[in-house]
Amino acid sequence: MNQKTLKIIFISYLLVVFAGALMLMLPFAHIGKLSFIDALFTSTSATCVTGLIVKSTSGDFTLFGQSIILLLIQIGGVGYMSIVTLFFLFMKKNLNIHEKTMAKESLNYSSNSDIQDFLKKVFLFIFLIETLGALILTVRFWMDIPFPQALWQGIFHAISAFNNAGFSLFTDSLIGYNSDFTTIGTVGLLIIIGGIGYLVLVELYFKVSKKKFMLSAHTKITLLGTLILLFSGMILFLAIEWTNQGIFASLTLYQKLLNSFFLSVNFRTSGFNSLDLSQLSDASLFCSTLYMMSGGGAGSTAGGIKITTVAVLIIATLHTMKLSNQAPYAFKRTITPEIINRASAIIIVASFITILATLLLVETQHTPFMKTLFEVVSAFCTVGVSVGNGDILSFSEQFNTFGKSTIILLMLIGRVGIFAFGFLLIGKEKTKHIQYPEGRILL
Repeated sequence: MNQKTLKIIFISYLLVVFAGALMLMLPFAHIGKLSFIDALFTSTSATCVTGLIVKSTSGDFTLFGQSIILLLIQIGGVGYMSIVTLFFLFMKKNLNIHEKTMAKESLNYSSNSDIQDFLKKVFLFIFLIETLGALILTVRFWMDIPFPQALWQGIFHAISAFNNAGFSLFTDSLIGYNSDFTTIGTVGLLIIIGGIGYLVLVELYFKVSKKKFMLSAHTKITLLGTLILLFSGMILFLAIEWTNQGIFASLTLYQKLLNSFFLSVNFRTSGFNSLDLSQLSDASLFCSTLYMMSGGGAGSTAGGIKITTVAVLIIATLHTMKLSNQAPYAFKRTITPEIINRASAIIIVASFITILATLLLVETQHTPFMKTLFEVVSAFCTVGVSVGNGDILSFSEQFNTFGKSTIILLMLIGRVGIFAFGFLLIGKEKTKHIQYPEGRILL
């Protein structure tokens, strides 16, 4: 990990966020009054593919403003430096080592050697998946609204879903389609595909095209972890909210299964909702924070501390509890102490940041603890779900400038990555040629 490269990536995100905010402030980009803090909040939420809103995407922004938001979502989902690198690829055949490193860090890829081919496949997959999703959604929306409007809705929701952004042009998000399998299924599948990570998508492609290709331990852990989280979340929320009149009680069995699955999908990675989340019990809100923290796959459009981080810590913990004399392993691959230490650091720092931010907002904004914690975790893990402000906006709309600024900072940290952001602040320790004797510490 190169600190200089990470600084450039972080600064590029800031530049995109401020440029987006300035464009949204243009008179023909919004409807009515728009303060700079709200424009900055919207731009950050879009660029960090979060989905929290303090202004209605369809009601407070013109078609031009909505286009800016969609562009920011696409840039944030793929990564600004990846898009710049792709431009270089079109301009010349080969990238220099600096350009390869920038692309590698932006996509959280492991090697410089084949980054060009990897990047080309990533953009091809993005184009094909988003196009197919847009076609399906356009045809479905065309049944209810005129074709030009259906086309824009289809494109917007497909890009927003694949990039795990959660922005919607419907004032009630997808509540109006909570019984429609085509809409809920398509959006849910786009979210899952975008959330497993580009490396996993490329490896699955190689597995299908080359029978002898072996999936990496990373891909296997990500896929298995995704399935476990999706279905465990579905069962958990069904069990908790089954008799809740505001959630599942009034729905048919089909609607309960469809919406509980969609709820589980969105609580991990995206900000769409097909139910009124303000009606959720505190038990569901608390459990959902754990799923949001787990997030999606590394190098994906999803946020959170990532599935692999949680998996590594669970495996290491079970290994330690069994007092095994072997190194921890997964799918017959050893997990190194460096990876375990990094996973531990990420979880500790993430927990500290979310607790500190929650307490800070509770004391300064005078808001309920559980709703504030839910909003903080949603922002920090770039998920975007919210209990709302009593209307169509997110809970953050009730915050003052300081509160909104705190949420903006959380979204930026969450998008750049906890380990990367910490490395930016602290830097790399100088190499020491000293070995201290072991100290006895009782645990």
